[in-house]
Amino acid sequence: QVQLVESGGGLVQPGGSLRLSCAASGSILSFYPMAWYRQEPGKQRELVATIALSGSTNYADSVKGRFTISRDNAKNTVYLQMSSLKPEDTAVYFCYGLRFGVDYWGQGTQVTVSS
Repeated sequence: QVQLVESGGGLVQPGGSLRLSCAASGSILSFYPMAWYRQEPGKQRELVATIALSGSTNYADSVKGRFTISRDNAKNTVYLQMSSLKPEDTAVYFCYGLRFGVDYWGQGTQVTVSS
């Protein structure tokens, strides 16, 4: 069974950085696209960034210039490098992949930005 497992969340001060990782149990070349979403309590899950098989990326306006999504096909891992973090970035971050018409989600990792 294909699984996506996130790691790298935690508590960070405003202005700090974190790198999230999403490891797939199978080849990420079979996922297109892959993405990061986030969800705050009581709010809808929102798209943060996507990366296509070609490597092309897209970002939500709220994170442009601060977050970078990337993929390492050899390690079957997708990353989200987050910099200049703000309190409003606090959320549970989820990894997502679409594989042969089926949605796959990770379990989520908490990111808290607070002084």
